Amino acid sequence: MSEHYERFEDRIRTGKQEAVARKSRYSPYCDFIYYRSSRDQELQLAMRVLKPRHPAKMLVTTHGWHMSIPPFEYMEEPFNKDYLVIEVDMRGRAYSDGEADCNGWELLDIIDAVNYVRKHYAACIIDPEIVYFEAGSGGGGNAYALAGKFPDFFTAVTALCGISNYALWYNDDDTGEFRDELDVWIGCSPETHPMAYESRSGLALAANLLTPLFICHGETDIRVPVAHARRYVQQSELLGKNELVTYLELPGVGTRDHWGNAAAEQMEQLGMRSERHRQKHSQTVEIPVRGSFIVAGYLYTKRFSVVLDSLDQIARIDYDLEYGEFKVTGHKQGGYTLNVY
Repeated sequence: MSEHYERFEDRIRTGKQEAVARKSRYSPYCDFIYYRSSRDQELQLAMRVLKPRHPAKMLVTTHGWHMSIPPFEYMEEPFNKDYLVIEVDMRGRAYSDGEADCNGWELLDIIDAVNYVRKHYAACIIDPEIVYFEAGSGGGGNAYALAGKFPDFFTAVTALCGISNYALWYNDDDTGEFRDELDVWIGCSPETHPMAYESRSGLALAANLLTPLFICHGETDIRVPVAHARRYVQQSELLGKNELVTYLELPGVGTRDHWGNAAAEQMEQLGMRSERHRQKHSQTVEIPVRGSFIVAGYLYTKRFSVVLDSLDQIARIDYDLEYGEFKVTGHKQGGYTLNVY
């Protein structure tokens, strides 16, 4: 199995790094960068930037549920010749400040990382508007939600063995391996506050999908059952979004390791299909002039954003860009902030 897919198995848990030891580090092809949250300038966040030999497109990734990004490594040769790779350390993990919040504001940290790279690594990028995302396991859950909460930011997304429904994941967690974090990171159980789980789940945001999405899941995965992928695919079909979704299910693959029992040929097929997905899609995504979106805590587009007073709430926005009309409905408590760009 390649190092790229191995990192989604969620085996390595890096201890929290002391803030006093934090400083950006640089090498010819790998930089370890600290940057600030656009929402809270007090939060210092971390990422690795793996530079290509020649200018390339951006490929963003996050790590497994319990994991963090790899530490700084002095690289004299490119890690990936085809992309500038951005590895984001989610808030509250080994290198980043803040508290993990399960597809809450931690997703905005990913957008902030891309915007930092756009500014500081412009010479390494072919087109700053072309941004791909690929991640697995906990990162696959990020992939589903990013496509729904930032519907026109990414050019194409790959979700590998990802969580599409956090209430389902909570209730299926017989060993409590993930439930203990969900209780803290979301702050409740799905029984006591179902909307808080729904607002973090990509499945609930499938109606927002505008970004081409490639999904791959092992048929017999235990830790993230294949139902997460199948339900998302079914929902996308019901919503008429099936042309945007490509699904690959790997027969017989999955134990307590996501890729357990996978043959080399299956992993090669996965890599080829994911790369073909990116090669097929190289145009930026634009939202319709008028329409509607589900707002799960927040929604960011290139033309406007809506932030509800609580991450745990879900609303709907109907908009008409031509006439500058916006109407937010359905949120049960609190208000919202609307910004038009």
